[in-house]
Amino acid sequence: MMNESARESVTEGAGATYAAAGVDIDAGDSAVELLKPHAARATRPEVVGGVGGFAGLFSLKLDRWKEPLLASSTDGVGTKIAVAKALDKHDTVGIDLVAMVVDDLVVTGAEPLFLQDYIAVGKVVPERIAAIVAGISEGCVQAGCALLGGETAEHPGLMGEHEYDISATGVGAVEAADVLGPERVRPGDVVIAMGSSGLHSNGYSLARHVLLDIARMPLDGHVEELGRTLGEELLEPTRIYAKDCLALVAEADVRTFAHITGGGLEANLERVLPDGLVAQLDRGTWTPAPVFAIISQRGRVERAEMEKTFNMGVGMVAVVSPEDVDRALAVLTARHVPAWVLGEVKPADGDASEGPRAVLSGDHPRF
Repeated sequence: MMNESARESVTEGAGATYAAAGVDIDAGDSAVELLKPHAARATRPEVVGGVGGFAGLFSLKLDRWKEPLLASSTDGVGTKIAVAKALDKHDTVGIDLVAMVVDDLVVTGAEPLFLQDYIAVGKVVPERIAAIVAGISEGCVQAGCALLGGETAEHPGLMGEHEYDISATGVGAVEAADVLGPERVRPGDVVIAMGSSGLHSNGYSLARHVLLDIARMPLDGHVEELGRTLGEELLEPTRIYAKDCLALVAEADVRTFAHITGGGLEANLERVLPDGLVAQLDRGTWTPAPVFAIISQRGRVERAEMEKTFNMGVGMVAVVSPEDVDRALAVLTARHVPAWVLGEVKPADGDASEGPRAVLSGDHPRF
């Protein structure tokens, strides 16, 4: 359907324009100028040139690797953006975006090198684009990677003026001989959990349904159990573990990592365990943050549903050799990452192909 400005341009005899159709090139140029300082923060020595070209350039003089492999990951933030939009606060979802991408890369042992973002909007609002990119830039700084460029696409008629979605692709590198994965895991290895900062960026469709639709809790309302407003809790940025994981690899014998995202702890840990072995995990080793209990109670969500939807307080898992457990915990503690022994890898009983490779048992204290 033709919008009013476009209809007027036709009825008055003027030729149709891109602006009348809903795409504002000048606003896009303004957004690029506003985001340039943010992008400049997130750089590395290997970056060649600056933001604004047709493509980003990154030198591959990876002298410290003998046989480097490139790793790549693409992801988005999902419906957490609906909370950002409702609160008109857009400077943290970019951190979430970076976390979702780089922490998938580091699971292989790869060091994140650079990231490129994609922002689709109904209408370019330069200040909002700059806020989103400010978050992406901050995430890249936390991850130690460069923001090499990206694309902002205006989609009038397809998206509402205040709607947007973001995604990104990241590239990392790892020495071929140092790739982490299931083939490194051995019986007796120890599973170490790293605490999450909250919901991170998964399960927001269920969380919003329970908290906003069923419980009718206002986003700007203070929640005593949380010690802040519901909106502040839901927009808490995802913890980025990339540098912490790389520091752990440098100091301890790490077999593999598992990034705990959609699917929960058991499903994501199973992805990095070989056939014939099972990780026995103990719920009694930690208490999930209050937000998880609120969702469970207000929505009468069963534990199994909670555990396959949310991270339940564990954002990343490391599987390490038993000899290096104390060293690994010391490294993470020194880096201010909440960490604890979650379980142990054991031989599977019977036919491993018919059973789960990661099993939670026990109960959370005070949950």
